Amino acid sequence: MGRALPAGFKDRVDQRILDKYLTELKPIEGIKEVLSQIPIKKCVASSSTPSKLALGLVETGVFDLVHPHVFSTILVERGKPYPDIFLHAARKMVVDTSKCVVVEDSVSGVTAAEAAGMRAIGFTGGSHCTSDHAETLIAAGADTVIEHMHMLMTELR
Repeated sequence: MGRALPAGFKDRVDQRILDKYLTELKPIEGIKEVLSQIPIKKCVASSSTPSKLALGLVETGVFDLVHPHVFSTILVERGKPYPDIFLHAARKMVVDTSKCVVVEDSVSGVTAAEAAGMRAIGFTGGSHCTSDHAETLIAAGADTVIEHMHMLMTELR
């Protein structure tokens, strides 16, 4: 809009996000069960800051299911849509990129997974997803799209 943000704006936004995380954040339905059932290595590779990422995983009860394999784009030079975070995670976990599957709810994440040579599964079960989100993720390169986490186990077979 051509004008500076008010003083303290970022701090107020960060505090509102923290408040919402502590009072309203809920896990994606079925995520804990699915993560518990996946018998292979798994991780979280996110564009979130490390503190926000850790808080979200703890508050939703998922942290122990993925720790210590939690990676933030702060660890790499470029964030999504570049593949850097996924390539970094694969290197750290000693997994060939062609054997990796990425579950993503964003176009930039699907694009990054494809660029890393990984299979991308689009996810449309988040509260932010619109009715045309599946088509958007497929157009970005997702191999398939799931609406509920319990569908992931079928896709991984």
